Amino acid sequence: MQNICLLGATGSIGTSTLDVIKKHPDRFKLLSVAANTSVDRMVEICREFQPVRAVMGTEQARDALAAQCADLEIQFDWGVEAMESIASASDCDQVMASIMGFAGLSPTLAAIRSGKRVLLANKESLVTAGHLFMEEVKRHNAILMPIDSEHNAIYQALPQTQHGAVKRDLDKILLTASGGPFRTFSYADMKSVTPEQACAHPNWSMGQKISVDSASLMNKGLELIEACWLFDVTPADVQVVVHPESIIHSMVSYKDGSVLAQMGNPDMKIPIAYGMTWPERIDTGVPPLDMFAVAQLNFEAPDLERFPNLRLASEAWYAGGTAMAVLNAANEVAVASFLNKTIGFLDIARINEEVLERSEFHAVNDLSTVIEADQRARALAAQLIASESFSV
Repeated sequence: MQNICLLGATGSIGTSTLDVIKKHPDRFKLLSVAANTSVDRMVEICREFQPVRAVMGTEQARDALAAQCADLEIQFDWGVEAMESIASASDCDQVMASIMGFAGLSPTLAAIRSGKRVLLANKESLVTAGHLFMEEVKRHNAILMPIDSEHNAIYQALPQTQHGAVKRDLDKILLTASGGPFRTFSYADMKSVTPEQACAHPNWSMGQKISVDSASLMNKGLELIEACWLFDVTPADVQVVVHPESIIHSMVSYKDGSVLAQMGNPDMKIPIAYGMTWPERIDTGVPPLDMFAVAQLNFEAPDLERFPNLRLASEAWYAGGTAMAVLNAANEVAVASFLNKTIGFLDIARINEEVLERSEFHAVNDLSTVIEADQRARALAAQLIASESFSV
């Protein structure tokens, strides 16, 4: 029996994780759970799974949850320190780190420093503080299992040892991308796209922010950076391949000319269950892949003119230090403004590039350096958005 701490319970990753736990009650118990402000959904989770501890992002949300679950023997708390506490608890075996954005850094790092098996669905942790996180993984002998479907696929396609996947005889990592909803749009067409269009992903059911990132290929840029930290490579060792069907989740090319691919229906329960049970595999309830129904697989090169965020991610990685945190912060502010219809879709990349060009970068030796860079980048992005040049 594995005790699970679920950070980010009400999002799509959290929902899929709960599905896996529910399907295998003999193997997993939801020990603790955290969310931001989605009280109604957390009430449902607490009543169904009855965790020992439940943490909310705000005091108001905590109080509302506690009031609606007063008959349950659950300890209710709120705030970052409480999330760090449940992520590092001695009776916790695995931590699903699926709090989206910069807010997930501190609890994820707490889990790593406690030597847990960390199921990493928060890509911002590695994007903004990859050097620090990977050093802490080694220092505390933690197990870091990537949950993004692409990185999980790469992990599966690499040689396996008792300590995990290893980079051996590697030629190149082939990181697949669906291309998003605007893959066939012209640059002119993309000028007038709406948040509703950007959030309508053709293959995956995701939250608004990650859907917009997918539409702009920033999500793939962040995944490029994440792959470099996870598998000890550089952007030159990673080739992004647009694969509209999202059946091949990523591939690894070897020196002998072989290419190993991980394939499956686009359902996050597959990588989640793999991360929770590695080196075993369990039933996820996801239908097996029907190759005859798929019929064909297509591949394209990404267009860096229409989707410059992919180029910016590579440049940020090579710039090093806090450059990646700066890019991530600028993008979070820009995406929020696009969703609020303050700026246009193409302005997201313009703001990201402008913030990168105007920022100074510093070595990342602790989280405070990352936090300072994040705050400066957010302020600069907000200043640019407020200017006339970026107004809709």
